[in-house]
Amino acid sequence: MAAPRGRIAVLVALMALLGATAMASTNPASGRFDIPREGFAPASTMLRETTPEQAGLDPAPITATAQHLSDWTRPNAVEGHPLFAGAVAMLVHDGKIVATHATGSAVRYADGSGTELPREQQVPMRPDTIFDLASVTKLFTSIAVLQLVERDQVELDAPVARYLPEFGVNGKAAITVRQLLTHTSGLEPFLPLWRDWPDKASRISAVMRVRPQSPPGTDYTYSDLNLITLGVLVERLTGSSLDAVIAARITGPLGMADTGFNPPAHKVPRIAATEFQTEPERGMLRGEVHDENAWSLGGVAGHAGIFSTASDLAVLGQALLNGGAYAGERILSEQSVRAMLTNHNDRFPGDAHGLGFELDQIWYMGGLTSPRTAGHTGYTGTSLVIDPLSGSIAILLTNRVHPTRSWGSVNPARQAWATGLSRALAVPPARGPHAWSSVIGDSEVATLTTPALTVSDRYTSARFHAFVDSEPTDPLVVEASTDEGRTWRTLEVRVRGRGSPDKTVNSLSGTGHRSWWSARVMVPRGQKVTLRWRFTTDSSDTGRGVCIDAIRIADTERVLLDAERHPETIITDGFALSNG
Repeated sequence: MAAPRGRIAVLVALMALLGATAMASTNPASGRFDIPREGFAPASTMLRETTPEQAGLDPAPITATAQHLSDWTRPNAVEGHPLFAGAVAMLVHDGKIVATHATGSAVRYADGSGTELPREQQVPMRPDTIFDLASVTKLFTSIAVLQLVERDQVELDAPVARYLPEFGVNGKAAITVRQLLTHTSGLEPFLPLWRDWPDKASRISAVMRVRPQSPPGTDYTYSDLNLITLGVLVERLTGSSLDAVIAARITGPLGMADTGFNPPAHKVPRIAATEFQTEPERGMLRGEVHDENAWSLGGVAGHAGIFSTASDLAVLGQALLNGGAYAGERILSEQSVRAMLTNHNDRFPGDAHGLGFELDQIWYMGGLTSPRTAGHTGYTGTSLVIDPLSGSIAILLTNRVHPTRSWGSVNPARQAWATGLSRALAVPPARGPHAWSSVIGDSEVATLTTPALTVSDRYTSARFHAFVDSEPTDPLVVEASTDEGRTWRTLEVRVRGRGSPDKTVNSLSGTGHRSWWSARVMVPRGQKVTLRWRFTTDSSDTGRGVCIDAIRIADTERVLLDAERHPETIITDGFALSNG
């Protein structure tokens, strides 16, 4: 007897789900850090919640980092106050939401001095808390501009004055749309529009008439004025307000129901408070944009003003990983997404920038950093990191300016959250079942040390494999001692592998290549020689770290040490034997 039509539909849906799950589980790059992806995820990839283990991740680094976030909300976390009042953090890998962590308070203080509200008046963070994104707004404005490019309404290398004639004064006639998107226009970072001009019209006019501080294209200067101008451009060419354009063309199609400017009153109970402002005299802000210039422009501006949740931002991030599409809706073409995530600032090392997106910034991208890793931060304590190489997203939303902006930067937390995901992704050993992985943070040293080896006059070398993900100021070096460790000298290393130096070097570092390197050093001659692998981090900006595997020291006739077979011969400090 034939099955009822409804049952067939259920069976078909179940088979499709099982098929999708099987495909995800057989993806060789899933759960891996050492297999960089090329291209985009399937446009059909949808977000769904799961556990780190089900996504092929190690839960321990995620759990540890989530605890760090909670610790930073304690009353005496830093210099007698929390690093931030509260946070909502989310991690995504291959379309799977593997962590959502809400901690601390959305509303905690009564004034700018840090007077805590009575416990019953405080509002705890929850996963759907809404945050003022501050400069993360710039990404939405940039997407709106790229949509105009796709519609042939804007050319990236056309002068902005073609679309906004009033902008082309005081030396700005040659500034292009691309230069605004990449912060190479030469405009100064900021004007106190709210203070020095009386109304919205005069404030916009001030931006249009401002004189560049340097010739366009000659340097990189991050400037809110660039995106304020682009917001005006979007409005001029569409004939609609910026908030209406973003709602109709980005957040609406993507189903980002909690994302937008000037949130309605009924959402205020879910909104995290920001600063107690005295200049201008606005009091404790909640549900009203924190940025003074955006506030003075009616809460809607190209550089700041959007509110959102972690889950909504995850949808935006996945849409970009999917090549511009999500849930059957396309907001950008794959070509446009590639342009957004490609560095246009080769002339300005350290300031890699796509069209709207920052690229390759370890100071908040942490262990997910690579030349293709994109993201943005917001002054209120928000950040979005999108890593196409691992198909991952790290979102950290805090209200770090609650109750005051003077309590410091949340960059350590931004970086730690992204690094926690990178360390949850596997780097299987180059050979055999185990490798040594560094487990240190900032301002620390990790070492692997051999016993003293009797080295003959014959040619002797040490060969090993190294997986290095660290900034240049966090080097891995190989050292030798002939006096039982009292003094050490650095040895030259020759390496081969994707992204490795093409010459003999004294130290190893680098991010983004995500590959094991095969390395060799010459062992100095002497009766007794001790070798040491030393990984040292400075006070900030630590990547995923270093893995070392398959250490083998031999001369032309004999093997002096084979750590792959006898790992117990190596003395470890700051490294742990791991299977990935």
